[in-house]
Amino acid sequence: MTKLWGGRFQKTAEEWVDEFGASIGFDQALVMEDITGSLAHVQMLGESGILSDEEARLISEGLHQLQSKASAGELEFSVAQEDIHLNLEKHLIDLIGPVGGKLHTGRSRNDQVATDMHLYLKTRTNEIIELISSFQQTLVHQAEAHVDTIAPGYTHLQRAQPISFGHHLMTYFWMLERDKARFVDGLKRTDLSPLGAGALAGTTFPIDRARTAELLGFSGVYENSLDAVSDRDFIVEFLSSSSLLMTHLSRLAEEVILWSSQEFSFIELDDAFSTGSSIMPQKKNPDMAELIRGKTGRVFGNLFGLLTVLKGLPLAYNKDMQEDKEGMFDTVLTVTGSLKIFEGMIRTMTVHTDRLEKAVSQDFSNATELADYLAAKGMPFREAHDVTGRAVFHCIQKGCFLRDLKLEDYKTFSELIEEDIYTVLAPYEAVNRRNSYGGTGFEQVKLQIQKAKELLV
Repeated sequence: MTKLWGGRFQKTAEEWVDEFGASIGFDQALVMEDITGSLAHVQMLGESGILSDEEARLISEGLHQLQSKASAGELEFSVAQEDIHLNLEKHLIDLIGPVGGKLHTGRSRNDQVATDMHLYLKTRTNEIIELISSFQQTLVHQAEAHVDTIAPGYTHLQRAQPISFGHHLMTYFWMLERDKARFVDGLKRTDLSPLGAGALAGTTFPIDRARTAELLGFSGVYENSLDAVSDRDFIVEFLSSSSLLMTHLSRLAEEVILWSSQEFSFIELDDAFSTGSSIMPQKKNPDMAELIRGKTGRVFGNLFGLLTVLKGLPLAYNKDMQEDKEGMFDTVLTVTGSLKIFEGMIRTMTVHTDRLEKAVSQDFSNATELADYLAAKGMPFREAHDVTGRAVFHCIQKGCFLRDLKLEDYKTFSELIEEDIYTVLAPYEAVNRRNSYGGTGFEQVKLQIQKAKELLV
């Protein structure tokens, strides 16, 4: 089959070579964006007098017909036409005749594909921002329900200090808030139009790039035609922001996996987000959380893959840049799926408050309270730390916890310790007293929840 660009060539490639070089297998995902860009381009060509009104009308009507067919899934694509651009142009020419070939006046596939990806990523980024906000709403709701739920806080995966479980959940709200801000900032670079840059040098036709940018809803245009067709920074930024988002989701996934284990039993996941075993009837596996943790690696790989493609490319367009799309598509699917799964998983999980509170009553996570108590009474903190450490070691030897020691036992460590130590060591009081700004004290957690709600309005 003759290529739309084949006039200079005397022989055609073998079928397997065409298949290797073609991108239609994946860039057909840009079909609606490609038609949208073409509609804006032909309208501008008509308004600028480059095409007659009748030519512009015929092409526009043909594109709308292709748009309807694409929406209905009725368009067939061919490897022989390589990519989504040439496939659609061939369909248009078959539909309305040779005038369809005038659509490509004043543009190149180089600025066309860049425009498609800007349109695609702008839409998908906004969708991801909405999904992040939805997940944040769920986290706020669960945090608000568990402000007063006491849970063990960890460092090095060792019991550290008792905290509000709501405070722990809100940590992920703020991670996601930063993620959202990165996606919002990335939109500034995505929201630019490369259309009209041509292959690399612009065009001799009197096109109006500002007009096509306006029609497509872009906030501006690239100032340099070489930059317009060679820039993939906006995709790298998206993949980078996605990688950090997936890092945060993976950290939460790890905690959910631990919390739902029999050893922790802090939560139970809904059946809809768990699976069973083909051989062990008792199993309830947190597979969705595990998948999100695992899929994080493929998003990282997509980022590193594109950076590697771009690192040695001379200006302007090179065929290597065909490798910019699959990772982008895959990351969009992975991120949107992960956010939807996590929103449902956290919204429907059961929190075992009794198990959480029991955990902090049978450990030494209140040891810092004893050290702070002594420091507040005038003992240098390093000395208070040493006294507390010796008291903990004494308890370990006796097989008890700090609240189990009698007052006379405490007096052997320091005469500063009085009867009120038992109130100070109570987990609820230990949490409540940590009322510094941003701390786990109940009033502070309520304040951050209120601030979070204001941000989500």
